[in-house]
Amino acid sequence: MITLGIIGAGDWGKNLVRNFHSLPECRIKWCADLDKKRLDYIKSTYKDIQVTNDPENIFKDKEIQAVVISSSAVTHYPLAIASLTAGKHTYVEKPLALKAREAEEMTKLSHNTKRILMVGHLLKYHPAVTKMKEIIDAGELGTLYYIYSQRVNLGKVRADENAMWSFAPHDISVILYLLGANPVSVTARGESYLQKNIDDVVFVNMEFPGTQMAHIHISWLDPHKIRRITVVGSKKMAVFDDMEPKDKLKLYDRGIDKGFDYETYAEYLSLRFGEVSSVPLPQTEPLQKECKHFLECVKNDQTPLTDGEDGLRVVRVLEAAQESLNQKGMPVSIQLL
Repeated sequence: MITLGIIGAGDWGKNLVRNFHSLPECRIKWCADLDKKRLDYIKSTYKDIQVTNDPENIFKDKEIQAVVISSSAVTHYPLAIASLTAGKHTYVEKPLALKAREAEEMTKLSHNTKRILMVGHLLKYHPAVTKMKEIIDAGELGTLYYIYSQRVNLGKVRADENAMWSFAPHDISVILYLLGANPVSVTARGESYLQKNIDDVVFVNMEFPGTQMAHIHISWLDPHKIRRITVVGSKKMAVFDDMEPKDKLKLYDRGIDKGFDYETYAEYLSLRFGEVSSVPLPQTEPLQKECKHFLECVKNDQTPLTDGEDGLRVVRVLEAAQESLNQKGMPVSIQLL
């Protein structure tokens, strides 16, 4: 059984505590947070978990094999460095860090200490994304043209990171995964309406080798709650709508076909409106799957699906997008791993 310490018991941290606590493969010995009310909640809900406001109690505990970090994004780097230095396998919520050089240091340290470093790119563990990847790799969509995603709602507004750094890691990680490629340039435009220098809405565009491209719309200032990813290919199209209670993944047998008119010896385009089919998905909670995967990687010393390198790639895209934001949408070239 793997003994864990969890740092951060906020809205998402509580979900991590709940999931890890339900798994027989591990036990949570410590939970750390600076907020007394959060610790009181953990203490009253889970009688077997010790609470503390000092993460050092976790790092110096020799029984602790792995640490889960779900505190604010600005703390990810120092806490992960301390955890890895203490010889603990480390899970970090997204984004891995707020600077590429910090993510690089974290990744190198995990290699040097031979400890697992995993980032919480949750959507890569969603059954719909897993299935979309299978469908794409099987060639069912044909040649991939472009991907676009929308991740918008009203709130939760943050003060320590903008909407892009808060929301876009999910979509960037999925887009790189589905395309199996890294972008060559990034452009981003956004605006700060509620707080100075903290963008509430951002539009990100990524160009990939060849003609593939991707677009992300992120906002916490929107009347709609949308969590949707659309993939357009030459044969079919796929839509993952996470707000749908059922039928989250649909395939559209639609597109535009090229033909040849033998009377005029000219090419022509014809619209194809085929069937829309729902793709069956297993009823599993992505977060529980992600938590299990972390424990399996620690137990078997295997590389996570969302390892430090994956986190670093996403942070590099975010950093390039932030540079473009700062330059009012100027394209920024990018070189990933």
